[in-house]
Amino acid sequence: MSAATRRRHLIDNRFAWIACCLLASSTIAAAQTTDTRAPHASLNARDLGTFLAGAAVALAVHETAHVTADVAFGAAPGLRKVSFSGIPFFAITHRTLSPGREFVISSAGLWAQEVSNELLLTRRPRLREAHAPFAKGTLAFNTITSVAYAGAAFGRAGPVERDTRGAADAARLREPWVGGLVLVPAVLDAARYYKPEMRWLRWASRASKVAGAALVWRAVS
Repeated sequence: MSAATRRRHLIDNRFAWIACCLLASSTIAAAQTTDTRAPHASLNARDLGTFLAGAAVALAVHETAHVTADVAFGAAPGLRKVSFSGIPFFAITHRTLSPGREFVISSAGLWAQEVSNELLLTRRPRLREAHAPFAKGTLAFNTITSVAYAGAAFGRAGPVERDTRGAADAARLREPWVGGLVLVPAVLDAARYYKPEMRWLRWASRASKVAGAALVWRAVS
């Protein structure tokens, strides 16, 4: 593997994606974070701030998952200043690892998003009806970011350090296949949010997440 595929971003060129996520999140918040006891009440600044805080925590969890995987494998992670299209940011670097470990490190952030969504939708299956801006912000960020990653994988666009490319290289797969395995759970989780009464969505979502994680066996073989 090239050195580029071994780098994980802490604050990467996901700036553009984050901006899109926050913009979309604000729109979703305006429509859905009002108290169910007052369905026609206008969105207040506190709810919007809480919603965006949930999105920010989701981003932190994603990046922390990458770092945790680095540390768990003794990959000696470090910070390095880099830039993309003239935008300065930082990257987390680590030493060369086996394909199986590279796959886990590349996938860790996406797995964290999927687990987070699963916990939210299992504990609060009717989240849409609740006044829960923080939880909705977390769910929105996780879902929209997964869709963005899938789009990048399908188009093979973005930085070479993107998670889907790292996972695809480690598992010896074409990147669009990995993109599909990232997209399906995100779409199913969004459907669960809107249709919590449909039990098959719950199990289909869980099965798709397990299928994505199971690729680790291909990476280690």
